[in-house]
Amino acid sequence: MLIDTSGFFALYSEEDEGHLRANETYRNNPRRITTSYILAEYVALGLVRGLPRGEVLAFSEEILEDASVEIVWVNEELHRRGVELLRHRPDKTYSLCDAVSFVLMRERSETEHSQLTGTSSRKGWFAC
Repeated sequence: MLIDTSGFFALYSEEDEGHLRANETYRNNPRRITTSYILAEYVALGLVRGLPRGEVLAFSEEILEDASVEIVWVNEELHRRGVELLRHRPDKTYSLCDAVSFVLMRERSETEHSQLTGTSSRKGWFAC
């Protein structure tokens, strides 16, 4: 299961409407993958949503130390493949962080991706 930025936010924030579902899904999926771009984006999202900086960084460090989460550190090749996906999909509005995740999921044949936000039309856990 690839955990994206909003999935981590839902895990952290008890006020997030997807918090309970995110925790249940997290517990029931022992194979967890994320990327360094997602972790960077999580810090930005937490700060933009008004979470205290110390709490955002502490949760980020928990993720870094969690042996059950494989962190894929985005290198130049993966970054370029994400940019290439964006170039080929001008009709889409997703970010480079999302594009890198899609490339990685395709590469790894992942079938689940967390996307939990209170404001996104992409809300929910969905197959990619």
